[in-house]
Amino acid sequence: MSYNSAMDLSGKVIIVTGASSGIGAATATYLTQLGAIVVLTGRNVENLNKIGRECEAIGKQKPLIIVADVTKTEDNLRVIDGTIKKFGRLDVLVNNAGKGQNGTIESTSLEQFDDIMETNLRSVYHLTKLAVPHLIKSKGNIVNVSSVAGTRSFANSLSYCVSKAALDQFTRCVALELAPKQVRVNSVNPAVIVTNFQTPLEDN
Repeated sequence: MSYNSAMDLSGKVIIVTGASSGIGAATATYLTQLGAIVVLTGRNVENLNKIGRECEAIGKQKPLIIVADVTKTEDNLRVIDGTIKKFGRLDVLVNNAGKGQNGTIESTSLEQFDDIMETNLRSVYHLTKLAVPHLIKSKGNIVNVSSVAGTRSFANSLSYCVSKAALDQFTRCVALELAPKQVRVNSVNPAVIVTNFQTPLEDN
């Protein structure tokens, strides 16, 4: 049995945030190969449409594209409500959208710190909270894309490391809370992957 056949996701409805590039885009196309129906969210309309066409070319069903900013409450509501209205269910939430920032305790302002936490943590909290009632019904899954920066300490990356460490703890707590309801919650902690996300950090 091949790896792909062992992971048949036919008919599963999966939201992928930050799906317009990088890990999110690759995740969306791979899930489509496994038979999933994907909901692509992100801020870059052109890139979302491009990834949407790629998914449509390899999948059985056209993906749902929702242009959204995960830091905006009304956008998160649109993502969940739009998914349920279109497909009537939700099986997996992939919280991938995030941002990085270089800086130390001396150079990082409170505004910069809050900005990172809003994207990398608060948005995940909000989307997860909105998705949970539907995931309980489907006995679904939540996957949070964290980082090696959540498990190791790096100089000049203070706010990013803190946000990802907090995300890992959030994942563990929610996993304990939802396990009795048969909803699995996990995080993945990739190391450096060269994407459009990572390049600006190097430039700084």
